[in-house]
Amino acid sequence: MSQEIVMDEARSFMKSRVILTAAELDLFTYLDEKPSGAKELAQHLKLDEVATARVLDCCVTFGLLEKKKTRYHVTEQGAFLSSRNPETVLPMVLHMGHLWATWSCLTDIVREGREAQSGPGLPFNEHEWKAFVGAMHVAARGLSIEIADTYDTGRFKQLLDVGGASGTYTIAFLRKNPAMTAVIFDLEDVIPMAEERIKAEALDHRVQFVVGDFYENDLPEGCDFALLSAIIHQNSAAENLNLFRKIHKALPPGGTLLIRDHIMDESRTRPPAGALFAINMLVNTRGGDTYDFRSVKDMLEQANFKDVKLLRTGEKMDCLVEARKP
Repeated sequence: MSQEIVMDEARSFMKSRVILTAAELDLFTYLDEKPSGAKELAQHLKLDEVATARVLDCCVTFGLLEKKKTRYHVTEQGAFLSSRNPETVLPMVLHMGHLWATWSCLTDIVREGREAQSGPGLPFNEHEWKAFVGAMHVAARGLSIEIADTYDTGRFKQLLDVGGASGTYTIAFLRKNPAMTAVIFDLEDVIPMAEERIKAEALDHRVQFVVGDFYENDLPEGCDFALLSAIIHQNSAAENLNLFRKIHKALPPGGTLLIRDHIMDESRTRPPAGALFAINMLVNTRGGDTYDFRSVKDMLEQANFKDVKLLRTGEKMDCLVEARKP
């Protein structure tokens, strides 16, 4: 790797910061609705004109905007950052803006260890929860359909989606299996977002919503299929073991648990996205991490699950682990 490549990697944060700022100011949505000059845009949004023009010009160089004389237009790529686009990635980018502050503490954390947090999981306020749940929907839209297409749920009657967020995976599984119903279990601030999305999909007659905190409360019983989608990485090993035991208790004999997450190899360097995500958990959670299959299998067996299998490996958060309650 040449010096210039190393330098390009090191300064890549500059491009990220410009995109995050433009997204946080919602410039792409405004320009998607009305192509404008920097002066007009700054006046409308009460921004500094000089600074606004520099951000817009950078977005032109990134291919996100096009400049025609003095007016800026959103490109096909930039349109994904507009809230008007049905395939918008804006919620995920806004969530990345939240991560900017926590990642900036990485050097101090490596020197001194994690800062103590008041509780487990992800410490978000109401606004941050909305951005996070929206971000998870963006990340899961395509992958949920892919996993539902490849994992056979025909043998199950009812899904328990633990920490189901906006219900993206519930929607995908219910679409694939018309005979199945579901229960979404999540926090009080999150359930209304799930209800809204499930209703928009016309699936509300097949879904129950249960408010609760899986760190504090027992899980609803009666479902024969439980899903932990992108959950175990936010937990310490002890928290996961406790959660697995709660799921084991909630499932009937013969019930199945499916885990979707990063599952690392024994070197903990692959998949590369999982190694990077372990840092994300280091700076954002009390004890979260990415786990290798042996660790996950050991925890599941301690919780009295059997037949633990690694069904799928991948380069993104698309690995699947299955376990059965005897």
